[in-house]
This record gives sequence, structure tokens and C-alpha cells, in this order.
Amino acid sequence: MGTSTPDLGGPDSVISARGVSKRFLIYHQRATSLKERLVQTKRVTHEDFWALRDVDLEIGTGQTVGLIGANGSGKSTLLKLLAGILEPTRGRVKVLGRIASLLELGAGFNGELSGRDNIYLNASILGLSRREIERNFDEIVAFSGLEQFIDNQIKHYSSGQYVRLGFAIAVHVNPDILLVDEVLAVGDEAFQKKCLDKIAEFQARGCTILFVTHALDLIPRLCTRAVVLDHGRVLHDGDPLEATDKLRGLLGTAADQTGGAGTAASSLRISGARLYDPASAAQKGEFRAGEPMGIEIDVTAGAEPPAAASVRLAITGPVDVPMWVMDTEPQRFEAGTTSTIRFTVKELPPLQGIYAFAVALRDPARGVAYDARRFGEAFRAVGADDRGLIDVAWTADRGKFEEERNRAKPTTSRGTAGRGPSSSTSTSSRGTGSGRRPRR
Repeated sequence: MGTSTPDLGGPDSVISARGVSKRFLIYHQRATSLKERLVQTKRVTHEDFWALRDVDLEIGTGQTVGLIGANGSGKSTLLKLLAGILEPTRGRVKVLGRIASLLELGAGFNGELSGRDNIYLNASILGLSRREIERNFDEIVAFSGLEQFIDNQIKHYSSGQYVRLGFAIAVHVNPDILLVDEVLAVGDEAFQKKCLDKIAEFQARGCTILFVTHALDLIPRLCTRAVVLDHGRVLHDGDPLEATDKLRGLLGTAADQTGGAGTAASSLRISGARLYDPASAAQKGEFRAGEPMGIEIDVTAGAEPPAAASVRLAITGPVDVPMWVMDTEPQRFEAGTTSTIRFTVKELPPLQGIYAFAVALRDPARGVAYDARRFGEAFRAVGADDRGLIDVAWTADRGKFEEERNRAKPTTSRGTAGRGPSSSTSTSSRGTGSGRRPRR
């Protein structure tokens, strides 16, 4: 196992991972005899598979952290490293406090033993003494709801009964840290509610919880923080809403927000979005207070577009609170074409942090959306953290801007906006307005 800095973890960290990587070997050809093993010694019969790469994670006391990602992203591997089941190939892991973990179906159980015997076996593995197990035994059985089957061999249990028994044992260990892998995906609604109530009880007691789930709607509800893993790397670590949106965007499973106004094939759809520096026309991801900021929205019309549609752009802050909203006048879109709507904020208001924006193509009469998309972690704002209401001046243009973008010099995604005259190839009407930015 690799080494790390001596001061691993901050003063309030109970879980700390620094530069953690985990490698597995994938064998394409295994020796089936001693002769084959001797012959194949000089051949490369396996390849490296990195389940985790350079993961840095600090979790403080009392935090509830959701660990999410696509299948194979490294979530379960990270939990096993934190639980001490696996050792990292590189980096260091430090965990302070009693851990209770429920990581795999049937882990720590013996299928030949009864549910009663497995309670004693599994609870002792988790660190309880026999006296503590006897004191909690009735509560464990009652929580699992398996009173009728507690003396049956657990090899005859269903997957739901396995998890119910395992979770019941884990939560009665009175842990400082609870590690849970997909337990909420198994069991009926009554048991899931019981699990959620127990998690809320742990949260009130100040227990640190780290759990893996594919039920993304639970993340904002339960978590103070969420971590998105993608191919073994941390893609996002922060706000739970931002995390679920980022993962849905990664998976291409963003919720349908069209409200039944039309389908993407026959109506309108948002086909792209870019942030750029109006002074240089170069794409950019960081803006300072007082600098201009541009956002381009590509709108593609299907075979039967509506008679008119307006484009709404909302800048959103923490927990999706709208900062300000910009609307165009109703626009007509020709079938089979792609148009670009360019919003320009003349001076970015004094904001700090990472912001998102949401775009909707709306029916001007009914207000329903033909298409809507949210772009999480769209840009970083650097400025003073003023409070109150601030006027935001902006314009909206429609036109073809490909030539202007092609002339733009490449710049880094962050930095101060360049100064110089801006050009426009707008071919349709302009609209100006003033949004108001509510501050938290």
C-alpha cells in the first residue's frame, strides 16, 4: 500500500482518502495445469483494470454523503476500501470510529446456519459482544420482520429477507460510521420507510453515513453532500441536486419536462448550449463580477414546428434557486433548421460560486414547454457576495454565429475576459430587459 502525508485528514474528518487508486488484474487466459503455468510464465496473460484513480475524499462527523454513478464506476470498490475489506493499490485511507457496513448481499452470513445463529455471527464480526447481542436480539428480529423465519436456514431466504436481516443487524451496532451499498433498493415500501426512519435517527444522533444508491431522488432528500464517480474518478463532490443532475446528464436520463406540448421529433428541441466571452467570442467557464457573459442556445426544429415559441433562460444558484430569468420575444422556427439564440449579460452581478442555467422552449400562449434542459455546473462566478436585489441588464439576439466563433482565438476555460470590440451577425429582432436577482 502506498504512503501519504502524515497529517491525513482534517481535525473534523472521520473518513479520509488521499490519492486512492485501486487496480485489479483481468486475466484473459488462465493456466489449468502446472505445465501451462510454466509455459506461460513469460506471456502477458492479464491486463490492468483501474477501478479507482486518484480519489481524494474528506468526510466530516455527522455528514450524510451519497455515492452515485453508473454501474462499474467504482462506488462499491470505494466502500470496500473504506470498510477495510480491500487495500488501495496507491494512496492512504483513514477511518476513525466504529464502522457498520452492509456492502454485499449475504456478506458475513453462513447459509447453512439459521437466521438466529447468523445474528450472533454477523454482529460479532461487526464488533458486538455476546452480551450486547443478547440485549439487542429482540429489537434486531423485530426490525427485520422475520420473526416467523428466524430459525430457518438463511440459504432459503429471499434476497429481500437477506438484506432486511443484514440491515437490522448493522443499524443495531450503534456505529459511528454507517456504510451501506444499495440496501434501499431491496424490500417493500414498509421496510424502506423503516430504513429511512432509522437513517434519520442516525442523522439526529450525529452518525456519519455514506451510502450507495441508484435511487437518485433519495439523494437530495437524505444527503448533505453527494459524490459522483465516473470510471473510477470523482466527477463531482458537493451539492446533492447538482450531483444528481450531473449524473442524469451523464447517463442521458434527464427527466422529461415538456409538459405534453409536443415531441422532439415533430416540434422543437434544445440541441446545444455554450458559454462564451462576448469580447473575444471564445468559450469560457469562469466570469468575474462586472464582466460581460454570453450564452448561446441552439434550437432545432422538427418536421412540424409550432407557429411560435419563446426561449426562456434562467440562471440558478444553490439548491436551484433562480437568480434571474431572461425571455425572448416569440420566435418562428422553420422546419428542419437549427437556429442560435444568443443571450448577453452586459455586466455579471456580484456573485460567488458555481452556477447552473436552465433553458425552456415555451408556448407563448399556454406557457407549457416544448422542450427544457438544465445545464449543471455551467460556470463559476468570482466576485463579492452582495445581498439584496440587483438589476441585471441583458440582451437576446438570434442569428448565425459560426463564423464569429471560428475566428475566436482559443483561450483557457477560466480567466479574465479580454477587452475589445464585439461583433454580431444577428439577423433578427433584438430584445432587451431587466431581470432581478434575488440573493439568498
